[in-house]
Amino acid sequence: METPRSLASADFSKVRAVFTDVDGTLTSPHRLHGSTLTSMEQLAEAGIKVVLVSGRSAGWAECWLRQLPVEGVIAENGGVYWAKNAQGRLHKVFAEKRARQLANRRRLKKLVAQAMKQVPGTRLSHDSTYTEVDLAIDFNEEARLGPAAADKIEAWLQARGVKAVRSSVHINCWLGDFNKATMVQTFMRREWGLEWRQPDARFVYVGDSFNDAPMFAAFSLSVGVANVRNVWNQLEARPKFVTWAPYGKGFEELARAVRRAQ
Repeated sequence: METPRSLASADFSKVRAVFTDVDGTLTSPHRLHGSTLTSMEQLAEAGIKVVLVSGRSAGWAECWLRQLPVEGVIAENGGVYWAKNAQGRLHKVFAEKRARQLANRRRLKKLVAQAMKQVPGTRLSHDSTYTEVDLAIDFNEEARLGPAAADKIEAWLQARGVKAVRSSVHINCWLGDFNKATMVQTFMRREWGLEWRQPDARFVYVGDSFNDAPMFAAFSLSVGVANVRNVWNQLEARPKFVTWAPYGKGFEELARAVRRAQ
């Protein structure tokens, strides 16, 4: 099993954008602290673009794009993103064509409703109301289902063809051939006119949980905030580097390292 390296061994001198998870990465653990927001602002002022990549809903994504110092928000585990054009106007892009998206959504609702019957007390997250592609089952935000119950729900859904993977707060569920990494590629190409190379020293990703694994695998500069160690042995792909500090303080540590290297 690979040993995570500290940020001191990473070369951030060519970084032009930081892609970051939200829950458990920017939040500490459920609140965005002023010091973390300041780190995001300092990156933007230094010419380093910040893009959020979250399992949260499209509704939250629009709000974040309007209010935070970010260039875009990829939401619902890659099902949709919000971005601004050159004139500052917002637009939304889906991972899949509308007809297929709507058909998948109808089937997903039925399967998730059946899955929630497998564990008494299971419920959708409150922000599932604002989703357009995926659905989220609350296991660790207001509910406290525990890992065994989450494993059971995930296994039941996966056996029926549903993508089901945990963030630090929810079990995110969707039907479709996309994830965080595939939508980041689409975002880079459509919004910035850039092709993502392998490896690519221009981009960093930072996260903390299971649904970040595709990003940890795809980014040569992949970073976990220290609380990623809580799920380290269970990750399908692990970050190359890990911060000393957890949660938002870990993001702040990364932001300082990137700015120092410029």
